[in-house]
Amino acid sequence: MKRSAIVILVIIAGITAMIWSGFMAYRIHRSLNAAPPNQATMAQPGLAAGSAANTLAAAPDTPAAEGLPDLRGKPAPAFTLKTIDGKTVSLSDYKGKAVLVNFWATWCGPCKLEMPWLIDLQKKYAAKGFTVLGISEDDTSPAQVSAFAKQMGVNYPVLIASDAVSQAYGGIDYLPVSYYIGRNGTVVAEVGGVISRQDIDADIQKILATRGA
Repeated sequence: MKRSAIVILVIIAGITAMIWSGFMAYRIHRSLNAAPPNQATMAQPGLAAGSAANTLAAAPDTPAAEGLPDLRGKPAPAFTLKTIDGKTVSLSDYKGKAVLVNFWATWCGPCKLEMPWLIDLQKKYAAKGFTVLGISEDDTSPAQVSAFAKQMGVNYPVLIASDAVSQAYGGIDYLPVSYYIGRNGTVVAEVGGVISRQDIDADIQKILATRGA
């Protein structure tokens, strides 16, 4: 093959790789340069323009400022999903418990940052009637998510998201997103992005202090 032909092939391959990398960066990591106020980090597959405008106009330290629906004081949307090992789990299975519903993904850097904290807090509060339910937004197979969770030492149920559940919780425009649900099934707090371990602990204590329905 002539040298000029090899050069052309290398150029084409380089352009293709750049286009693919740009697409994936836009789809997954755009939020790292546009995090909402008072949030450490988040990974965002594609926040709609209208949602971004509403976020900028909203008061700080509110769900709207984080691009989330305000579900506080409302019953948490019910769901039934499959776990990474094929079991069926419903939110109603945890009636009377304090539940942290955490939307995450294996490609999400901020999710990896907070996951060890969630693991430790699961150990700390499980005996008091608390559980994390991790809902994976990955496009990969459950087996791959399972391998990642095992590597991380996850000690709480990991479920595979569905479009219906994601929409019920506001569309999940970025990750991680967490909903703190009291023993009566009502959303007490909701957080977009990563907050400190101390703040996560404080929100867990709030839902542990609630009474069942």
